[in-house]
Amino acid sequence: MSEDSRKLLIVEDDPGLLKQLQWCFEDYDVFTAGDRKSAIAELRRHEPMVVLQDLGLPPNPEGVEEGLATLSGILKLAPHTKVIVVTGNGDQENALTSVAQGAYDFYEKPVDTDTLKLLVDRAFNMYELEAENRRLQHQVNESPLDGIIAASEGMLAVCRMIEKVAPTDVTTLLLGESGTGKELLARALHRLSPRSEKNFVAINCAAIPENLLESELFGHEKGAFTGAHKQAIGKVELAEGGTLFLDEIGDMPMSLQAKMLRFLQERVIERVGGREEISVDVRVVCATNQDPQDLIAAHVGGMDTCARALLAAAAMIEDGGMDAALAERYSGWETPQARAMLDGEIGLEEIAARVAKEGIEPEPHSGCQEMLENLVNRFV
Repeated sequence: MSEDSRKLLIVEDDPGLLKQLQWCFEDYDVFTAGDRKSAIAELRRHEPMVVLQDLGLPPNPEGVEEGLATLSGILKLAPHTKVIVVTGNGDQENALTSVAQGAYDFYEKPVDTDTLKLLVDRAFNMYELEAENRRLQHQVNESPLDGIIAASEGMLAVCRMIEKVAPTDVTTLLLGESGTGKELLARALHRLSPRSEKNFVAINCAAIPENLLESELFGHEKGAFTGAHKQAIGKVELAEGGTLFLDEIGDMPMSLQAKMLRFLQERVIERVGGREEISVDVRVVCATNQDPQDLIAAHVGGMDTCARALLAAAAMIEDGGMDAALAERYSGWETPQARAMLDGEIGLEEIAARVAKEGIEPEPHSGCQEMLENLVNRFV
C-alpha cells in the first residue's frame, strides 16, 4: 500500500505540536482533530487505519479522562484501528492503562519525530498484515460459489464440478431432492459462464398447467388458440444468448417430449400456431428430483425420451464417470458441439486414448443416436 493511501488521524489540542506532526507525516493522508467530538467525526468520515492521539484533551487537558474516553470511543467504532497514545513525560502508568484498554502502543513526550514516525510506520504495517489475514481467512471459510454455503466434501465436490462445467456450453442436468438448492447451482453456472451478462430465465415445468406449458416455453402466434390476441414470445426466446433453466423437467407432460427433444438437440423451436423454424442460442440447464434411469425404465413422464439425451450431458452433477469404450469406438465421430469445445486444439482420438489409458469404466447406454452424440460431447 502506498503512503498516499495510508490514512492517519492526529488528535492533538496543541496547535504548535499539531503543525509539527503534520509536517512530520506530510507523506501520508493526514486528518486532524482537537477534541473527542471532532475525532469521532473524522473517524466516521475517513476511517483512518492509524490514530495518533494525545491523552490530554479538552475540556480537561491536564487530566487523562477525556483522552481515555476518546480512545474507548475510537476502538468501539473501529476495533481494528491502531491507536498510538502520546503521554506526558514520566506518565507511564496512564500509558499502560491505555494499552490495557486496547491502544496499539504509546509514546512519551517530548516528541522525537524520527522515533514517532517509526512507531506509526510499524502500526500501518501491522494493520495491513491483519487486514490481509482476515481477507485470507474469509476466503478459506467461504463457499467456492456465491450464494452457496458448502462445507462438506460432497458439496465442495459439487461446487468444483460447477466451476469446471460452467465455461462450457453443454446442456447440464442437476439431480437432487426438492429444496436442496438446484436453482442456486443453476444460477451459479450462469454467473460463471460466458453468458453471465445475458438473461437467466427459469421455468418450473411442474407448476404450469399442461395446456399452457407449450405456449409458455415456445411462445405462440396471434390466433393460435382462443384468447391468443397477439403474438407472444416464449421463455426459450427470452433466454436468447443466456441460460434457460428447466426446473422439475421430470414432470414435463409426455405430449411435449418430441418438441422438447428437438429443441434440446437442434436448438430450433416453433411457436404454437406458427410454421417458421426459429433458431435459438441458449445454454440449457435442467433439474429434477427424480431418478432419470427409473423414468426411462418405466417409460413415464417427460423424462422418458428427453432423459436419453440429458443423461449423457456433460454435467450430470452426480456422475463423474465416462464411457471410455464408447468414446474409443466413436472417437472419429466429431459432433459440432464437441468440435466447438475442442476449438481445434486436440483431436477426439487423442482424448479417447487419454481416457482409455486412465482405465475409466464404461457405463451402460441404450444405443440411441442422441445418447451416443451426447456421450461424445460429455467425453470432451
